[in-house]
Amino acid sequence: MLALVSADDFTLMALFMKAHWFVKIVIVVLAVSSVWSWAVIFEKWLQFGGIRRGINRFEDTFWSGKALDQLYDEIAALPNNSIERVFVAGMREWRRSVDSGAGLFVGARDRIDRAMNVALARETEAVENRLGHLASIGATTPFIGLLGTVWGIKTSFEAIAISENTSLAVVAPGIAEALVATALGLFAAIPAVIAYNQLSGGANRLNGRLENFADEFATILSRQLDKRGA
Repeated sequence: MLALVSADDFTLMALFMKAHWFVKIVIVVLAVSSVWSWAVIFEKWLQFGGIRRGINRFEDTFWSGKALDQLYDEIAALPNNSIERVFVAGMREWRRSVDSGAGLFVGARDRIDRAMNVALARETEAVENRLGHLASIGATTPFIGLLGTVWGIKTSFEAIAISENTSLAVVAPGIAEALVATALGLFAAIPAVIAYNQLSGGANRLNGRLENFADEFATILSRQLDKRGA
């Protein structure tokens, strides 16, 4: 395969084929990191869009004046969205406390809050899942690429010393091969860092909406408990 690559061929594939084996490993790692980064970006983009639409639909229904018991009966078996799962968690504990009579009525407010907090923690974890991968890719790939570049330049200088020829025609191909690793490192890191910042902000907004709904819903159930206890 190397015989098919001419000395004056500076395409990416040609530079990869002529590179040192260590630089090739670095390039493969960076390529895989870049593909993984874009896969996470598209996955989170689709996930956030689905959660956002689900929250909008559910809040429209919730604040339309529909009876809470009716809404719970409709979605309890299969909640389809983060906010629905938080609602079901709180409403399920409410039902258990109220239907059991006075035995579980005392302390119902705390149990409802804990049930929704557990559901919120699960949904928050799902929203933030894999965002750390983007942060890791953005932080490490430039240094991995730099490592490949340093190693490639070292190899080039060794070849120059062996051949005892310092002409630009001899030096340039090796340097070009080495710099490919740095370029790929930046190519993987820049989108990952930008996406991480954007998606982190989106995750915080989604989590904030879920927390606000949980607080408002807990307030509504608290009023109902006060009325029943009066």
